[in-house]
Amino acid sequence: MEYKVLLLNPNLSQLLEEEKELGARGLKIVAASNFDEAIEYLKKDGTIHALLTEWELITEQRKARKISGREMIGEFLKIRYDVNIFLFTAERDAQKVLNGENLNGENLNGYFYKGDRDFDDIAVKVRAEFINSKFRAPFFEKLVEYSKKANDAWHTPGHASGYSVKNSPWMSDYYNFFGQNLFASDISVSVPMLDSLLNPKGVIKEAQELAARAFSARRTFFSTNGTSTSNKILLQTLVKPGEAVILDRNCHKSVHYGIIISGAEPIYLMPSVNNNFGIFGPVPKKRIIETMDRAIAAGKKVKVLFLTNCTYDGLIYDIADIVKEAHKRRIKVIVDEAWFGFARFHYEFYPCAMAAGADYATQSTHKTMSAFSQAAMIHVNDPDFERIEDFFMENLNMHTSTSPQYPMIASLDAARKQMALEGFTLLSRALEMSESLTKAINSLKKFRVLELKDLISDEIKADRVRLDRTKLTVDVSQTGMTAKEIEHILLNKYNIQIEKTTFNTISVLITIGATQSKINRLYFALENIEKGSGSGNGQSKKDMLSHFKLTLSPMKFRPRYAFFYCEGEKIMLRDAKDRVSTAMVVPYPPGIPLLVPGQLITEEIIEILEFYRDYGVEIHGLNNSEVSVIKKEEEEELTRRGIDIKDITL
Repeated sequence: MEYKVLLLNPNLSQLLEEEKELGARGLKIVAASNFDEAIEYLKKDGTIHALLTEWELITEQRKARKISGREMIGEFLKIRYDVNIFLFTAERDAQKVLNGENLNGENLNGYFYKGDRDFDDIAVKVRAEFINSKFRAPFFEKLVEYSKKANDAWHTPGHASGYSVKNSPWMSDYYNFFGQNLFASDISVSVPMLDSLLNPKGVIKEAQELAARAFSARRTFFSTNGTSTSNKILLQTLVKPGEAVILDRNCHKSVHYGIIISGAEPIYLMPSVNNNFGIFGPVPKKRIIETMDRAIAAGKKVKVLFLTNCTYDGLIYDIADIVKEAHKRRIKVIVDEAWFGFARFHYEFYPCAMAAGADYATQSTHKTMSAFSQAAMIHVNDPDFERIEDFFMENLNMHTSTSPQYPMIASLDAARKQMALEGFTLLSRALEMSESLTKAINSLKKFRVLELKDLISDEIKADRVRLDRTKLTVDVSQTGMTAKEIEHILLNKYNIQIEKTTFNTISVLITIGATQSKINRLYFALENIEKGSGSGNGQSKKDMLSHFKLTLSPMKFRPRYAFFYCEGEKIMLRDAKDRVSTAMVVPYPPGIPLLVPGQLITEEIIEILEFYRDYGVEIHGLNNSEVSVIKKEEEEELTRRGIDIKDITL
């Protein structure tokens, strides 16, 4: 286990002496005499986990040629938020140094006075901080410890550590596939030493506290049913029936379900649209701000702004500025970071939602990190959270099984540990692989990795939108084949499974589990597909797509009432023009609904769904070309009761 300490001192003679003394005590030291040199070390060396610095350093990056205090520490944290920072200074009086700097334990981990010359103390405390904040995985360690005891199980689950299937003539293959450790660790909430997810007081509480620290949150809660359930928990906690939520219309279907459950009035933000590639993009910043103002002016009780960052295609909002605008209007901000949970661990993605000041973030730890499927986290920075914590816990209990899977909880603990220890290194490698794969694909004639300028529409060009380079969108239109055909060939001929397709693009995720061998295999497969694709340029596919326009239709009734209060009826999609949906209709992936309960079905929506259906896209809520709609008499009753929506979205 190797980690390094970056030692900073503008006095070269002192720096050399300190490096020698700390090195003699077993710390692996990297020494730098100025701020700029330190930044370069932090950018390049992921094994640096602690920083010992003077209060003020020389820099060529500032006109004053010096940087100090909170500003200096903030710059270090932008590059490596995971580094433990200690002041190591000749200033005797800590109160004098820190006065007015608003530093706390979240961004400063300790203070050493040089006059003490106690290098033993420094070495001990730096090691202890590293172990206590990063290296430990308390729940995972306790689960392993308990599993090794091989206690006789007179409690649930029924397989009793695997004994029900281990020697079965019919089920031993099931046991052998998953292995002894999985069955031994799949235990019951009846085991006190492993704590309770629904009322954590022991090792789960400790693991959640470490996760909060790693992800820059005040509080963190583990969720065992994905970001989907996490979104519902937050909406049900923060919004009462009749209160309003401003949300991006291209959010995941779980957010819409959260709106239905909470009884909130949705105020939908229409996203930007790229019809060249069939992609929903971020909502224009101007539209977000103007919609908040119009909603407040209209007397809406706006409680929450809910955004998805990054989008499924890797488009990143200027989230800090948007959070600031929402907070000016006393609106809480929830950010769905299902596809962006790793952002905290690399400066390429800075800032994540928590660093940007958002009140809540939900993350699918399983999607982009090393946790098991369904494992997720809810991060909290809301300064008012303690006031509603009991109600939050009630909602978490409502949506969480009383028998959660303990290996899944352990995977959250272990995934946090990995990101704290090597997240920066793994993400740096992923970005390097992304660049390598991009160059390789772009060397082909009929495949092209789309750049930011290709993916965003004109209306968001000034919004400081960025691109997550670990998500590659590849234009396949020049092959003369559809993306579905490319996906089929990759899977069935080359054993390569991609993330998703549009009509003319395929999407590839470069995760922390990517390898150079996998990248090479994908490139070779695309090269072979290109060679066998003939001389066509895909013009017929372009002509087909020229009539396709991705759009969304207005809301007519609140989703809760259309869903719960209407019996509805099924009719053919082609006959559904000007009717109102009672259910979600969701092309999958990515799980963004084209229709939600209470939404008007227009001719444009019908054409889009028919296009998706004929193209072979899996569509939830469209069965045998039938959709569920509100009966005419039910529409009249909802209108009479004043439940129709007066649309104020832009």
